[in-house]
Amino acid sequence: METKIFLNLPVKDLNRAISFFTQLGFSFNQKFTNDKGTCLIIGENINVMLLVEEFYLTFTDKQICDTTTSSEVLISISVETRQQVDTMIEKAVNAGGTHYREAKDYGWMYQRTFLDLDGHHWEIFCMDESQIPNM
Repeated sequence: METKIFLNLPVKDLNRAISFFTQLGFSFNQKFTNDKGTCLIIGENINVMLLVEEFYLTFTDKQICDTTTSSEVLISISVETRQQVDTMIEKAVNAGGTHYREAKDYGWMYQRTFLDLDGHHWEIFCMDESQIPNM
């Protein structure tokens, strides 16, 4: 069996979260979808479970992070081109997300950031690994 990654994020309104990520061009695995959560497909083996807050709390004894004042995770997704980075940010903002930080261009990597409807931090970037400077 291949290793798969399932990140889990709490959401206040599942239908609103599904609509938001659909507008960004993502799809969902219906096998892992019900009224308590859905499986957002990022890649072949990378998924994000968007779980209604009450259901999310059944997996932890900790409080859910207040994303207006704290950061619990940075989710970074690579795409092929700068245009795809800009398009994803534009779609996120048009769908109700928030443009979070100014674009960063390192020459070998270009990145932009948005916050989703629940305040989760997403970074979209493209990079040319052959141009990464020696560290």
